[in-house]
Amino acid sequence: MRIAQVTYSTKPRGGVVHTLALAETLARRGHEVEVWTLGRGDDTAFFRDVDPLVDVRVVPFAHRDGEDVGDRIERSIAVMAGAFETTADIVHAQDCISANAVVDSGASCVRTIHHLDAFTTPRLVECHERAITEPVARLCVSRAVAAEVDAAYGLSPSVIPNGVDASRFAAAAGPDGAAARERWLGDLGDYALALGGIEPRKGSIDLLEGYALVRERHPGLRLVFGGGETLFDYRPYRERFEERAGELGVEPIVLGTLRDDDVPSLVAAARVLGFVSTKEGFGLAAMEALAAGVPVVARSLPVVQEVFGGAVAYATDPGDIAERIGEVLRGRAPDPAAGRALAARHTWEAAAEKHERFYDAVRDGGGDGGAAIDLADPR
Repeated sequence: MRIAQVTYSTKPRGGVVHTLALAETLARRGHEVEVWTLGRGDDTAFFRDVDPLVDVRVVPFAHRDGEDVGDRIERSIAVMAGAFETTADIVHAQDCISANAVVDSGASCVRTIHHLDAFTTPRLVECHERAITEPVARLCVSRAVAAEVDAAYGLSPSVIPNGVDASRFAAAAGPDGAAARERWLGDLGDYALALGGIEPRKGSIDLLEGYALVRERHPGLRLVFGGGETLFDYRPYRERFEERAGELGVEPIVLGTLRDDDVPSLVAAARVLGFVSTKEGFGLAAMEALAAGVPVVARSLPVVQEVFGGAVAYATDPGDIAERIGEVLRGRAPDPAAGRALAARHTWEAAAEKHERFYDAVRDGGGDGGAAIDLADPR
């Protein structure tokens, strides 16, 4: 099968990680796979090397000073639409920008809806909704998000869980990863970790406030934020975060964008991962932490309950976050063996095989009516 995967960025966001891992696995299973993306600024390649079996197409996208988010998204769609050209049997868009671009290019596509956003400006609302309604069929990575799409739009996406490179994070937690973990501990000390940057959807201020309460009993624990490349402008939220940190007397360590090779050891060296997003589609960072045997404190959302069950500790507000982190530090975390086993079941090989079935169903049935299948079991 000839398959084109389309994503909006070369940076290490969850949807981009998903796109590359899926594309590589499909290619290794014998398909002809190409990945299209926008090379923002000076980017000419993805944040990591991609299996040479995959044909990577990076469309240049120059930076413009003073451009607001709405203008940047509209230009992103137009630039990708103008460049996109394929003979693929299946075009698979992984986000709002790529779905709009494929449709504007005159092609049809399927779409993975990783989560629903809540935009308020008319241009972004239109972009978001069109990327849900225009594709010929839809996928979600959890039943909870599929139910939200059904409730909001009367559409019935198929469900295929994410994969995770569990062995990579397990290795970082083992003997071969000891030196890399020691380097992080030497630089950072004992730390709680959050991945994905400082932004509203990640619940960063709630985690900051929860950490401030924990620190009263565990003064040696640091709070570390890693990652955070995003298309959106979260400067007002970041300013409020910094203001609140000053009020609390907290000095978090903000690492920013990380080298891909550094992420597993950074995760494996952490005492706990704070995963307190207000909205998620699956929770790849949390699954990676479990693969490394690192306890996870997660916000109690339906999607997180669905995906993780009893493998993580749940919280609803800063006080809860503090209590759960404190329990982890006192040795009362969920069984790490259960977390490792859960992560090991979520293989990209299984995800790719289910995508093949979905693609075949789309080609035979022509849309959600023919393709709507629930493959939520990770195996």
